[in-house]
Amino acid sequence: MLTLDLTNAPRWHDLAPGVRVQLRPLTTALMVATRSDPAVEAVPDEASDEERAVAFAKALARRAVLAWDGIGNAEGKPIDPSPEAIDALLDIWPIFEAFQLTYVSKGLLLEQEKNDSALSPNGSSAGATDIATPAKRRARTARRG
Repeated sequence: MLTLDLTNAPRWHDLAPGVRVQLRPLTTALMVATRSDPAVEAVPDEASDEERAVAFAKALARRAVLAWDGIGNAEGKPIDPSPEAIDALLDIWPIFEAFQLTYVSKGLLLEQEKNDSALSPNGSSAGATDIATPAKRRARTARRG
């Protein structure tokens, strides 16, 4: 059963020990906006799937991150999220993986779920299996007289 969260409130996600981010809900509008992000559209056609994934994740995070805890500058002072800081955060492999698993993949899992157990198409023979024995030779047609 699909559970709808009608509150659409931002949620906190733990990305590493002591590091958490507050993210907007992963909505259709957010995904569509990210797909048309200039950074995503600028990825060359010959780019690898991995390069595309990184560009998409960064563009999505720049739109989704509202706040964070446990992230600071080189001097150890807490900093606020900014596009540059979000990109730098996702350049850290374990953080990128956690972002993908805790946020992005939930939307993708729902996409897979709908394809997992699709209903049979409508119609009298939809989803039916053959039970007749195949003919051994071609049938003759009746002569017209």
